Amino acid sequence: MEKLSAELRSNYRHFQTITSRWMDNDAYGHVNNVVYYSFFDTVVNAFLVEKGVLDIERSPVIGLVIESHGNYFAPLALPEAIEAGLRIAKIGNSSVRYKIALFRRGEQAEATQGHFVHVYVARASRRPAALPQALREELQPLLHAY
Repeated sequence: MEKLSAELRSNYRHFQTITSRWMDNDAYGHVNNVVYYSFFDTVVNAFLVEKGVLDIERSPVIGLVIESHGNYFAPLALPEAIEAGLRIAKIGNSSVRYKIALFRRGEQAEATQGHFVHVYVARASRRPAALPQALREELQPLLHAY
């Protein structure tokens, strides 16, 4: 298995601060692994809502998570203001692969990196749907080319 290394803040295009909460820590004194996925979901969906391309109650096309993954390089713990970085790895016809990193405030190397894939579907039928043009336009600036 290939050893991953932490990426730098400069690889991400959008940032949002997430404050850790008392309940996020586990018995070992750091943020529990399942909470990281909540942070990933928060930064992606907050971005979509902020940009006006997701109306949680009414959007005719919605994204469903079909894959998620996380790698951990350094622990995060309460109390900590976590800076979540977001970029887009791939934009498909009906799917988006988001890359997310969690940084300690001011740190250049990520503490955690992860991804998840949204498949966009028609809300009513839950059948795959093309990405709406407005969504595609908001995602494009976050696309990271390697």
